[in-house]
Amino acid sequence: MDVTKLSTKYKVCRLTEKDIDCVLELCMGNPLFYQYCPPAPTKESIAKDMAALPPRTKIKDKYYLGIYDEDKLIAVLDLILNYPNENTAFIGFFMVSSERQKKGMGTTLIKDMIACLQMNGYEFIRLGYVKGNPQAKAFWLKNGFAETGVEINTEDYTIVVLQRTNR
Repeated sequence: MDVTKLSTKYKVCRLTEKDIDCVLELCMGNPLFYQYCPPAPTKESIAKDMAALPPRTKIKDKYYLGIYDEDKLIAVLDLILNYPNENTAFIGFFMVSSERQKKGMGTTLIKDMIACLQMNGYEFIRLGYVKGNPQAKAFWLKNGFAETGVEINTEDYTIVVLQRTNR
């Protein structure tokens, strides 16, 4: 899949270890997220996230992406294709820079991503948000995702699994 097509307006490219400082700066600007999903980000945790894979997935299906407005990182997307099955794309992480939130940019990015994934044959998009985070829940429900009834308990929080059908 050509990830540069995930946005019609912004530049999309893979992030690497050289981008960790920019990702950390973007993440640090979103303290509400980390109130619900501790701990606060570090360079080490971002490097780990860049390489993390769900069970039964391949590195070729993982895209840890930066979305740029000119040279400014404005969003980060961790997208895993073919998970949990070949018809599904999984959003492991999506965060918009704080100065771009509440202006429709996140929704625009998600709509573009949905259209691109649909064009590439993905029938479902799945993700999880941390239970109790009202901002995350409202954003994903507004963008057409629905609760699946699945919740995953971790040591620190509960993840609510959402899915959107692209048929």
